[in-house]
Amino acid sequence: MKIRFLRDPRLRRALLIGLAVLSVLGVALNVLAYRHARSMMHFTAGAIRSGAPETLGFTEKLGVLVNGVRIPRPRTTLQPADIGPGCTALTIESDPGIRLGAWHCAGAPRRPMVLLFHGYAGEKGSMQPEARAFLEMGLSVLLVDFRGSGESTGSHTTVGFEEGVDVARSLAFARTNWPGHPMILYGQSMGAAAILGAIHAHGARPDGIVLEAVFNNMLDTVRHRFEAMGVPSFPCAELLVFWGGQQAGFDAFSHNPVEYAAAVECPTLFLHGTDDPRARVNEARQVFDAIAGPKHFQSFPQLGHEPALRHHPEDWHRALTPFVRTVE
Repeated sequence: MKIRFLRDPRLRRALLIGLAVLSVLGVALNVLAYRHARSMMHFTAGAIRSGAPETLGFTEKLGVLVNGVRIPRPRTTLQPADIGPGCTALTIESDPGIRLGAWHCAGAPRRPMVLLFHGYAGEKGSMQPEARAFLEMGLSVLLVDFRGSGESTGSHTTVGFEEGVDVARSLAFARTNWPGHPMILYGQSMGAAAILGAIHAHGARPDGIVLEAVFNNMLDTVRHRFEAMGVPSFPCAELLVFWGGQQAGFDAFSHNPVEYAAAVECPTLFLHGTDDPRARVNEARQVFDAIAGPKHFQSFPQLGHEPALRHHPEDWHRALTPFVRTVE
């Protein structure tokens, strides 16, 4: 039967055509995934940012699927004085050739200092509400731009992987320049993942951490973006993660905050919206379960992938006030 099939010219031709079509589709999918990965991880100058997937119409979604997202380089319109009186700008050295822009505001002596790390496609000015809330509590704050954002050098992101170095260097800088302050690391989404990466891979040892809207791994968070577009995530998400890692020089499939969390020993506070479509609450619970040290999970009803302070200020303060006391 096998020999007869191979000798039949019509069947052999159909087989070759089918293989050719599959090859073309495979190449096309890889090209699209490569372009998507580059557009998601490289900021552009002068571009108008693509809207959130849930807000796009059919034509806009089609354009994003073909051309990738447009993300302008994140820049702030704020000044240090907009955070608080006496707030100053400074620079932190990270990897060779990478300088991080930062703002420092002093609080009460010997009270904790909070280092704030923004989310994907954000910059330090986006953490103004949290910084001002901590200053009102008498704490010092250090707001940091990740590489590629705000006043830092670079033009790309690795969604928290290389940014783990930025967190570790910022913590070392703070301990050197302001000794005697307990150090709390506060990160939103990508910033939360970078904090965990800093502890796992770069020896960071803070006195406490706050993880807001943390995701469980790179692959799942990319899958959710495709799902928000109404597009099957397989194999698109897998290809995008592969090519993103290839372009940035790391294994993006290994970017796994659940694995990183096993290295955490300090007190940890989780802040998470129950309706978060990007980092789902059950996935954040996976990170929570992996931490062996003291921990608390504070959920916020009807909150998506957004900062809790903006929408639930009273609940935010009720969670943060006792947490700060545990670190002092």
